[in-house]
Amino acid sequence: MMERSEDAAEAGMSNRWPEILVALFLFAIGIIVVNDSIRVGIGWEEGEGPRAGYFPFYIGCILLISSGWILFGALARFKKAQPQFASWVELKSVMQMLVPLTIYIVAVVYLGIYVSSLVLIAFFMKVHGKFGLIATTLTAVGVPLAAFMLFERWFLVPLPKGPIELMLGF
Repeated sequence: MMERSEDAAEAGMSNRWPEILVALFLFAIGIIVVNDSIRVGIGWEEGEGPRAGYFPFYIGCILLISSGWILFGALARFKKAQPQFASWVELKSVMQMLVPLTIYIVAVVYLGIYVSSLVLIAFFMKVHGKFGLIATTLTAVGVPLAAFMLFERWFLVPLPKGPIELMLGF
């Protein structure tokens, strides 16, 4: 992590947009929770107690109120100077991790966890770790293979598989 010096301030993103985005995200989650709670029932049954949506409904309401509070505060301070959320260098560093992990999550759906993990491990070792080809290959193949043996063979817990595993009969 980089330290910031007082006299050499780095350019970066202010708190304004992260606060607004978090508020909107919480608002969306709150709407989903409230709607689903109403769907399953938020009442109190005589002799039964609370219905399935009773407590989640109030959690959703708390999320809506919290998101409104955050959004109101962010919009009220919109024209004023804001403290820095992160420098562009720090955000670039975060994106160098977030983008490959997001691609990995999507790839697990289509390629399965083992092939996706092999590619992710190889990418991080080569690009960010600057490891050699032999160490990268052994680790990138060995970790998913060990996970396959552990989960699929010993614990009998199936993990998401892709077309390669299906072609091999697993």
